[in-house]
Amino acid sequence: MAFESSDMDAVDLLQESQGRLSEEHLMALMRAVDFKLRVVDLQDMSLTKEFLRDLCQGGLACQVLNLRTNHIQKLAMSGKFIQLHTLNLDFCTALTSLQQSCFSCMPNLLRLSMCETRITNLWTTSAALLKLPSLKELRFQNCLCCKDTGACPSSREKARFHGTKSQSSLCCYGQAQSADSDDIFHSSTAGEAVRDLICKDDSTLMSEFGSTENTMKEKLSKNLQEIDLFKLSTDLPDLDGSKDFQNEIWEQGDFSANFHKQDLKNPAITLRKYISHHPSPICFEKHYRDYMVASLPHLEVLDNLPVTKLDRLAAKTTSQKYFEYLPYKRQPKESVVSLLHKREMGGSKTRNQKKSMPKQLHPYHNNQLFFSRSLCAAKLGSSEWPLLRPVSNFSEKFKEENKRPRPRQFEYHPSDPSLMVFGTLSGEVIVINHESGRTISYIPSMGAMSSVLGLCWLKKYPSKLIAGSDNGSLKLFDIKHTPQERAESSCGSSNITFTSFEQLTSLHVNSTDDKFLASGYSKNVALYDIDSEKRLQLFTNIHREPINVAKFAHHSPHLFATSSFDHDVKMWDLRQNPLQPCYTSSSSTGNVMVCFSPDDLSLLVSAVDNEVKQLSAADGRLLMILEIASTGSAYNYTRSYYMNGGDYIISGSCDEHVIRICCSQTGKRLRDVYLEDSESGHSMFVQSLRSDPFRDFNLSVLAASTRPSSKWEIIKVNMLASSNSEEQEAFFF
Repeated sequence: MAFESSDMDAVDLLQESQGRLSEEHLMALMRAVDFKLRVVDLQDMSLTKEFLRDLCQGGLACQVLNLRTNHIQKLAMSGKFIQLHTLNLDFCTALTSLQQSCFSCMPNLLRLSMCETRITNLWTTSAALLKLPSLKELRFQNCLCCKDTGACPSSREKARFHGTKSQSSLCCYGQAQSADSDDIFHSSTAGEAVRDLICKDDSTLMSEFGSTENTMKEKLSKNLQEIDLFKLSTDLPDLDGSKDFQNEIWEQGDFSANFHKQDLKNPAITLRKYISHHPSPICFEKHYRDYMVASLPHLEVLDNLPVTKLDRLAAKTTSQKYFEYLPYKRQPKESVVSLLHKREMGGSKTRNQKKSMPKQLHPYHNNQLFFSRSLCAAKLGSSEWPLLRPVSNFSEKFKEENKRPRPRQFEYHPSDPSLMVFGTLSGEVIVINHESGRTISYIPSMGAMSSVLGLCWLKKYPSKLIAGSDNGSLKLFDIKHTPQERAESSCGSSNITFTSFEQLTSLHVNSTDDKFLASGYSKNVALYDIDSEKRLQLFTNIHREPINVAKFAHHSPHLFATSSFDHDVKMWDLRQNPLQPCYTSSSSTGNVMVCFSPDDLSLLVSAVDNEVKQLSAADGRLLMILEIASTGSAYNYTRSYYMNGGDYIISGSCDEHVIRICCSQTGKRLRDVYLEDSESGHSMFVQSLRSDPFRDFNLSVLAASTRPSSKWEIIKVNMLASSNSEEQEAFFF
């Protein structure tokens, strides 16, 4: 307590894993030292969540903070860290995201390191980092020869060649790096050879390798082989998509001409990723480096690589090509209040303007669609952390009996914005008001149904729906004649049972509500007549492998498309008594699903492991392929749907906990939304998803988790509403 009157200038504090100082005394000591506290190094993995919460929310007066713990999952360092200029969170292996309140009071933070965390989301991460006005050096992975966040020494010559100063870190992180990182490439001749190759500028490489394509490829490969990295260069993941760029250049035979186009796209820069170490998952996102450089304009060093002017220019170009900053091509962030003001002023000016003034000058008054889209863009631009809420508060009776239903499939109602139906793993069909959580209708399985996999509302008869289960059962229900609560009795005489379809996986009703299709784990599709309650026809062997989905068009009652694991998507016309498809289009892997765009002009095809593309519904021509990275899993089943009346596409896969939102016109990525269990914090994986037909940028996701126990839940996502700051507190294990 008497430290301020002592002769000591500063205190460095190191708490090792076997430290004997209690957490209470440790915090008291840090608070007492106050502004003379210089370095705080907390390597104790057993720090409790109470201590960590006090640290994150109470703040510290230190200049350097090294924190390693596996108890923080969502970081919310909202306390005052006024003097902090260096923050090291390396090896916080439970850390998955940065919360909205994070970094809100770190005005002097220059250096931040988050290697080997679980941070993934480009959008929320960059939004949180933008709150750091002084941030110059950032890394999510490190060069093997570097212990701090500064530019790698081997890259300084290249940085000087481009006229950019590289600022090195003022202090090292002590033992933040693992022991093996000092041994690999640090003192070996191979490492020196790589660094020598890296630090050469473009003109030097060109002069040494020659100007022809073959000479450059041959000599570059020879150099790599000499240092035993050629095999490594082909096996390691492509962190920023530059492999594709290089291959494309070499295949086009214009390697020498393209060599100077982008600094990040030449072999010298590409080699640097081969010696990176301890990457966080965000580094494996396509175009990660370009996005971060373009999003953080004051950044000087990223992952121990200097950010040059040429880098920034290339990053801006790449980001504009592959990412959509705001929906509907809106560029600047604009507040909702500003939009409302402009609309009113536009309307006022329109009444008083001269007749010769073009109406286009006042779009807010004359174009309601333009205004609504601008409003969506403004809301989404201010909601980097979208609002996620589980649809789990329905019917207290389920909770009382401790028999929480486990959804397996769901569908929004086509005409009532408040209704949703879902089928369960045990064969129940439940209609709920997803806004209030109230149960509207409950249909028990009665022992006849197993998991419900197919659901479809009738549009002309809004109280009726058809449900199908994996044991082949097909029934039509009228919710007007079904009870609201659990009952063991029959659901009523108004229900209709159709001829079963074994191993059913999907069903779909046509636009006139008189027929429906059933498909499943077979090569056949069945056509049913709703009015006569009979199966009209069984189309056999129309694919070579099981048919996952059969979908009718939205406006034609005769056209339908099928997707199969045989890699084919086929279009059919009932008027031609389908013996031969109208056309066939193939994917590189098995197709999981297909659906029509709302205007029936396009088909959205989703194949295994994130192969998503749009086809022309008229002739099957390829219109667009969404650039989504594959995982390499043959069981990563991908599903995609249209959103906002066909303007956007939502896509998710069963081995991943992320929903990707892309523009259907350009294919650009708008946002990624990550799913976590609100109770345990564990990741939840996408089983099915649907866009809200009545609310722009709203959707629901059927997600499943396996830890700590199996859990299936429907999660509502509102991209236009931001999570409240109260809900954005740090999450501790």
